[in-house]
Amino acid sequence: MVAPPSAGFRRLLPLLLPYRRPLAAGGVCMLVFVLCWPVLAWLAGQLIPAIGAGDFAKVLRVIGLALAVFMLQKLAQFGQDTLLAAPALQVSQELRRGLFARLQRLDFAVLEKLSAGDLTYRLTEDADRVGEVLYKTIQDTTPSALQLVVVFGYMVWLDWRLSLATLLLAPVVAVLVSVFGARVMGAAERSQKQVSELAGLLGEAIGGLPLVRAFAAEPWLQQRFEQEIDLHRRARYRTQRLLALQYPVVGFLEAAGILAVLLIGAARIQAGGLDAQGFSSYVTALLMLIDPISHLTTNFNEFQQGQASLRRLREIELEAVEAPDRADARPLGTVQGELALRNVSFGYDPGQAVLRELNLTVRPGQVVALVGPSGAGKSTLFSLLLRFNTAQQGQVLLDGHDLANLRARELRQAVALVPQQSSVFSGTVAEAIAFGRPATSEQIHRAAELANAAGFIEALPLGYNSRIEERGTNFSGGQLQRLAIARAVLGNPAVLLLDEATSALDAEAEQAVQRGLDRAMAGRTVLVIAHRLSTVQSADHIVVLEAGRIVEQGSHAQLMVQGGRYRELCERQLIHLGPCG
Repeated sequence: MVAPPSAGFRRLLPLLLPYRRPLAAGGVCMLVFVLCWPVLAWLAGQLIPAIGAGDFAKVLRVIGLALAVFMLQKLAQFGQDTLLAAPALQVSQELRRGLFARLQRLDFAVLEKLSAGDLTYRLTEDADRVGEVLYKTIQDTTPSALQLVVVFGYMVWLDWRLSLATLLLAPVVAVLVSVFGARVMGAAERSQKQVSELAGLLGEAIGGLPLVRAFAAEPWLQQRFEQEIDLHRRARYRTQRLLALQYPVVGFLEAAGILAVLLIGAARIQAGGLDAQGFSSYVTALLMLIDPISHLTTNFNEFQQGQASLRRLREIELEAVEAPDRADARPLGTVQGELALRNVSFGYDPGQAVLRELNLTVRPGQVVALVGPSGAGKSTLFSLLLRFNTAQQGQVLLDGHDLANLRARELRQAVALVPQQSSVFSGTVAEAIAFGRPATSEQIHRAAELANAAGFIEALPLGYNSRIEERGTNFSGGQLQRLAIARAVLGNPAVLLLDEATSALDAEAEQAVQRGLDRAMAGRTVLVIAHRLSTVQSADHIVVLEAGRIVEQGSHAQLMVQGGRYRELCERQLIHLGPCG
């Protein structure tokens, strides 16, 4: 991740601007709530001497007034909490929405380096913590701070000398809270990093449990998991230990401060500088400071943890995003499906080219197979055709137009991908095929028929309304792949990219999927990545890639006659597949 600059909650303030009215109304309620505290302290000063003197009538009057003030204060508190909660939650929602939108626009080179578990934790736990801290800052920390100011101002008005003695303890408490807070934030950042790593391991483990069981590697995975949870426990313990130390230290100082004030107050009364009624009000006001100080201490620790979470969210905002369309990007219009590469070179890292000076022309409606060893650049070529990446040298053309000059969304509507491992989102079958695009039932059914999927879909209890569970666990691999094909052809793309679309299937499922592919490919330009050469012999043109270069190209028969790299690859597979020519 990119190391971010200091990220504070101030950067969230612009998100609060649209909610000025509820914030202003909540602020008025907060002001009423806070101003009630010195009034209650004053009433306490009236009540205690009246009780001591046995003045029952005055006691009733003061209690009645106190109840009225309490009622007003609690109504104001309700208004404050409800009016201020909505903006805080809205900002949290906007923050998460903005981060998820940016996540979808991240550069693919960045996405490939990020852990899914870590990103999930950031967009759930970290975003929640930021939202909670923001809410507490508005709804609890601010009124607690105002209560301290107003109540202490009343105490100064009662006796400034006694208040000065009280104030001398405040810097000690503030320094302690600040020191503890800085250490808590550091410990929280380490703890959250450890949780992210644990989430990443869990994501890998859950997805790979069948593989783990197949290799009898459960003890190894259990050991890794136990190491991670032990590191997580230690990181959390360090944070909890700091908090456990802070509370008694600060609490002791608060208790010592109150006892010191009582001692000085007794001396002030003896000297005639303060009467019993004033001292009763003063002590009551002093007790009213304990609760906001406790809230501020707790909230400061949570604020520091929220700062750590906000920094982690900020890291996502600083990552590179996909290059936007150019200002002069042209509409695509009707697509014929002619593809051309002109001296195309590309590398993910400077000085390490993956594709080198590729030149290739694919005519409309032609089926071209890309073959070659792993790492030859086949998938990278697909990423260029979808404009996930942009050629650093040369041009990639669609119907004679440079892809860099086209609108990315329109390009991806014209060029559809069927991946090797079909990723189908949970929801209904119809929703999986439509995939967020507006489509009629007739269009969805037509796409399913083209993909050879209509038969098994209509045999389901709820047909197209049947639910697909997370990761498609209630469907077979062949069924999911046919749904992926239906999803690809729904928008009637001119170009179809097939990335090993049948390699992970058994023979029976492969036949069903292949029939769907044959229907889907009709009348379209098709590029096929294949390692099993038996699946590409009928292609119009075969391109052999090695180390990012085209080393051979031609039909299957032509390449077999040439006796070059393709024939060598084919003969290696003939051990299992039978003769090639």
